[in-house]
Amino acid sequence: MVHLGALITFLSCMVLSKAQHEPGHCAFYEECGRNPSVGVALIPPIVPCLNYSPARSIKGEHYKKLKKVCPILDRGLNNTYACCSIKQLSSLEKSLSLSKAVLVRCPSCAENFAHLHCMSTCSPDQSQMLKVTKVMNITNKLTNKTKEAVVGYQAFLTTKFADASFESCKNVKIPATGGFAIATMCGQYGAKLCTPQRWYDFQGDSSNGLAPLDIDFTLLKVGDTEGLPEGVIPYNGRALRCNETTPSGGQVCSCKDCQESCPNVSIPQPPGPFRLLGSDGFLVISIILFCLLIFAFLFFLFVSCFVRYQKRKDEETGKRKGKGKDQNSNNVTQQVIDPSEVTCAERNSLAAQTFLSNLFQRWGTLMATYPITVLLVSAVVVAAFAAGLMSITLTTDPVELWSAPNSRARQEKDFHDTHFDPFFRTNQLILTAPGRKGHIYNSLLFGQQNFSGLVSQDLIIELLELQTRIQNIEFWSEDLNRTASLKDVCFAPLNPSDPSLTDCAVNSLPQYFQNNVTNITSKVNMTEMGVTKEVDWRDHLIYCLNSPLSFKDITDLGMSCMADYGAPVFPFLAVGGYENDDYTNAEAFILTFSLNNYARTNVKFKVAMQWETEFLKIVQDYQRNPATNFTFAYMAERSLEDEINRTTAEDIPIFMISYAVIFVYIAVALGEYSSWKRILVDSKFLVGLGGILVVGCSVLASMGFYSWIGIPSSLVILQVVPFLVLAVGADNIFIFVLEYQRDVRRPGEKREEQIGRVLGNVAPSMLLCSLSESVCFFLGALSTMPAVKSFALYAALAVLMDFVLQMTAFVALLSLDARRQDKNRCELLCCITVSTQRPNKPNEGFLLPLMRKYYAPVLLNCYTRIIVMLVFLFMFCGSIFLMFNVTVGLDQELAMPQGSYMLDYFHYLYKYFEVGVPVYFVTTKGFNFTTVAGMNATCSSVGCDEFSLTQKIQYAVNYPDRSYLAIPANSWVDDFIDWLNPASSCCRVYSFGPNKDNFCPAEEDGFLKCRKCMGIPLDGVLRPSAEKFNNLLPAFLGHRPDLKCPKGGLGAYDKAVVIDDNGEIIASRFMAYHTPLTNSQEFTAALLKARELAHNITMGMRKIEGTSPDFEVFPYTVTNVFYEQYLTIVPEGLFNISLCLLPTFVVCCLLLGLDLRSGLLNLITIIMIVVDTVGVMTLWSIDYNAVALINLVTAVGISVEFVSHMTRSFAVSTKATRVERAMEATANMGSAVFAGVAMTNLPGILVLAFAKAQLIQIFFFRLNLVITLLGMAHGLIFLPVLLSYFGPGVNKAVLLQLQQAKAKAAQELEMRNNMRHVYDNISYEDNETRHDPDSYSTKAPRDTSSPSQTFGDKEEKEVKIDRF
Repeated sequence: MVHLGALITFLSCMVLSKAQHEPGHCAFYEECGRNPSVGVALIPPIVPCLNYSPARSIKGEHYKKLKKVCPILDRGLNNTYACCSIKQLSSLEKSLSLSKAVLVRCPSCAENFAHLHCMSTCSPDQSQMLKVTKVMNITNKLTNKTKEAVVGYQAFLTTKFADASFESCKNVKIPATGGFAIATMCGQYGAKLCTPQRWYDFQGDSSNGLAPLDIDFTLLKVGDTEGLPEGVIPYNGRALRCNETTPSGGQVCSCKDCQESCPNVSIPQPPGPFRLLGSDGFLVISIILFCLLIFAFLFFLFVSCFVRYQKRKDEETGKRKGKGKDQNSNNVTQQVIDPSEVTCAERNSLAAQTFLSNLFQRWGTLMATYPITVLLVSAVVVAAFAAGLMSITLTTDPVELWSAPNSRARQEKDFHDTHFDPFFRTNQLILTAPGRKGHIYNSLLFGQQNFSGLVSQDLIIELLELQTRIQNIEFWSEDLNRTASLKDVCFAPLNPSDPSLTDCAVNSLPQYFQNNVTNITSKVNMTEMGVTKEVDWRDHLIYCLNSPLSFKDITDLGMSCMADYGAPVFPFLAVGGYENDDYTNAEAFILTFSLNNYARTNVKFKVAMQWETEFLKIVQDYQRNPATNFTFAYMAERSLEDEINRTTAEDIPIFMISYAVIFVYIAVALGEYSSWKRILVDSKFLVGLGGILVVGCSVLASMGFYSWIGIPSSLVILQVVPFLVLAVGADNIFIFVLEYQRDVRRPGEKREEQIGRVLGNVAPSMLLCSLSESVCFFLGALSTMPAVKSFALYAALAVLMDFVLQMTAFVALLSLDARRQDKNRCELLCCITVSTQRPNKPNEGFLLPLMRKYYAPVLLNCYTRIIVMLVFLFMFCGSIFLMFNVTVGLDQELAMPQGSYMLDYFHYLYKYFEVGVPVYFVTTKGFNFTTVAGMNATCSSVGCDEFSLTQKIQYAVNYPDRSYLAIPANSWVDDFIDWLNPASSCCRVYSFGPNKDNFCPAEEDGFLKCRKCMGIPLDGVLRPSAEKFNNLLPAFLGHRPDLKCPKGGLGAYDKAVVIDDNGEIIASRFMAYHTPLTNSQEFTAALLKARELAHNITMGMRKIEGTSPDFEVFPYTVTNVFYEQYLTIVPEGLFNISLCLLPTFVVCCLLLGLDLRSGLLNLITIIMIVVDTVGVMTLWSIDYNAVALINLVTAVGISVEFVSHMTRSFAVSTKATRVERAMEATANMGSAVFAGVAMTNLPGILVLAFAKAQLIQIFFFRLNLVITLLGMAHGLIFLPVLLSYFGPGVNKAVLLQLQQAKAKAAQELEMRNNMRHVYDNISYEDNETRHDPDSYSTKAPRDTSSPSQTFGDKEEKEVKIDRF
């Protein structure tokens, strides 16, 4: 009997084994209990009982449940068979809900995912598609019965079905992170390395905490039977494509989740460079312009030569007989003027010059007569103005300096910071360990992986120690009156009201281990596919870097990847310097502490600043520690402002030395030095010091006045304005003093009268320049840039005050010095006198004779003039071409001093960061999100508009090289819809009780107690009603994400949506990321492209019914306020410089008596200086920005000094020809300009080359050197030549006045000679008596044909007129 029983058992097993894979049969059925081989799991690992039996007919509630969970198996009420019980369906529903929460954005993907697991769990032909590989005995504790449970099986699928399912899911996004959903379902491989096989392997891995048992998915090609168990047919169902609707009515997936659903979007090609004739268009234009100018100039020369030849020919043939002779046939040196030839303009010019000269002569005489009184009054006035300095305000905030309050970027920033919290303050370290050797780790789960020398256990622990030390910073806060720490100021997204240290957002690699050393050092033996091996921190890190949203890794370590503050740490925020997402081979760790960005008026702003100070101290101490294994760079939010202020303070001595050098030069250069014995008498040390004091007082008066009226100053003003006024003021001082030294006091003329007369000669020229510059700067104040505007206002008043003080205090000072010099007293030792007398002849110095004898004749030689014109025209046209190639922008590292730790930080930032700054697309009030159309216009999941807000951003991300967007925007609308989805366990409401219909948290147990917020839509497109939208949105925004509901909005979106008291959304934002931006050009281009995209989105959303016409979407990045200026700085610069050029023309014309030609030539030369300056900026790598614009405005003012004095000197000259007048102006005025402007500026500028700040070296040394050299070249080389060709003719009114004066002098001489003969006939004694009073007049004449040499008064009149 025993043998018979054994035989029966054997035969039964044989029959069973042959019948394992038959149609209509199940391999397992009903639940047996918990899988004993699975430890900690995210959902209960309930496994089925081994039960080979026919499929069951499904009816009643069982049928309804099957139709709900697996509609693909529905064959009708009485015709449906399945291999799963109602309990299995419930467990399957729970399991699928976790995956659907991630995949629900794409209905066809979610359908395909459920399709497979429904077939493997419930298919009536279950036994044909799988093979049970592992069973275990499980004892039911309630019934004490033991059953065989299936804990592992092999499922067979065709690659056709597997590939199609994978393709439908691989592009599904997670809006909160911008990453791919598949990355959370493919283990260590992430989205990039995920394949269908790896995707299914993860789904069948019970160690991931999601799968209840092990499933070995075997993928076979259609028709491939090799190794296939007998009777097994690989499942080859039809998987939906992502652009297909589902059988249940679900719509096609959105473009963001399905590339096949994307419309053909034509991205406009960026405009190419401007080209003409196949070459650079600007180069061609410059060449053409140069050729035209050269042709015009040569044509002018030809015409001029022809006219001169014709005149010479006419004289030779007698056609012009009589010209050049007077009535006695004597040669005359000037043209004989008939009064009818004098034009009204010429009379006006003479009248203007005479009026100004007489006015300033009387004024100068008055000031020189009462010097002490004038100095006292001037001091009182300056003191009154300067008293305002007690209330001076220095603007150091870069935003306030460079961004206009009414600019678009400032308005957008104010809107963002008002409705949302300001962008948090960043304190960051980027750490590397160069020279450390990496290794290859052979992981049990992930295979061979490269680990850089940096990514090692000891360095991670050292990084954690540094992080902990910084987190534990404590200090006494006077503002809080208690000990403060990080938790008082940190950004805590998940617990903002009462954060602890662990709630503070600290992003770093140790966060993958929850900042726990035990977790970092943990290791455990693990068996995978029959191989047992140790797994440690490296396996956990590989997994977390690829799946940062996981609450549990797939290793037996069972650790979470989430940070201790509850949010994920994305790998690009933890490591840098990697390629192709090879995170473990990274070259840098990134450690970031985020603080709340309080307003400057908030008491906690100072606390945050104090914490950052302590942070910098710890980091700098750590850097100095020789035991440190890291090489790193660091920054705090306050670092940029601190370093700018530090370098400014450090470079103040350089500016002081610069001013001292200028002062020494002025004091030495103003001296006469006629004899070594009189060197202490003739030096002008005190006059030079007085001139410096006048400049200083004018600057103080300007700053004090504007402080009175509340216009803040800045460090730029403190550095630039004194330098500018010194350059302008020194020129006027030199012209005045040199003119006084070259002048000889007339007989009987008082010292005060001489000073007044000299001032009358030069003051109109000083007025011309000072008034032009002052008006120029006042017009420059129309700029919208605060720094440029305040600079222009301060400079304008300072220049004006400088002129006023020169006309008063400096005249008085020169009068006192002249008294001392006349008494032969030493300058510094006034009690000591020198016996050597002052020579009577005028002191021309060294420079005037040199320029008169050598420089002017060589320069104005006929051949030299042509060469000069050609060279300067070439420079001008070349600079026009270079001007169009100047780089616009200012890289922030240039604001740092050499050796600053911020320079290292910028270097590390650009080298190691793989993602750029966040960019928010902000919506304003006026859009109704609660309507279906409103949701569809913003979301990017199923049923959304193909050109919705987030979808357009996605299109832009597909072209990062043009859009500068790297990661698409997260979307609170999409996640809110997913949160509402009944397939997930996120949104539930109470079914009864006092909280009925109110939100029921996911952690609340009880199926009957809570119900789903929304029902399953027939078409798969879930959209809440307006009422539910308004009621449930606050619950979503306050829901903390967890394993049961990863879609909770707390932390990610609670501050991204602003709802007013009426429940209306008045502001919201969608966060994306820029590509890494490394210079100002890229930041500016990114801003421009983001605005273009936002405008396109705005126009599309305004088409939605009910949208306000003023509704707007705008991009906000924390850097926009700094880089917006570069979008408009070119036209604004042209506008400002044009405004500055206007007064140089107008004032010159008016003060020269409507001399349009002089004004025009003056203007042309200044324009050429500015254009050439911009051209040299291109060659010398000087970027064009707001600082450069300030210097270019300054260049206009300094150019006026180089040009206008020369132009006026030429205009009032009475020499016969233009060349002679140009020579006279070059010698007389050119020497003063060279000594007063060029040589005053150059020594001080050269000293600035030793400044530490790169900003000063580039924009103050280089640019001011260029401006000075070009101004000197144009004013002393080009302008005299230009005037010699095209200058205005001699003023006939002046010639007529000289002619009349000479005629009158001749008549007086003739009368005196006649009277002399009469007296001689009377008596010699009477003649001697009457003749003696006129001895000065009668002794001088030797030649009666030259009356101008006979009478001193007439000679002086000529000189006076000549010096106009």
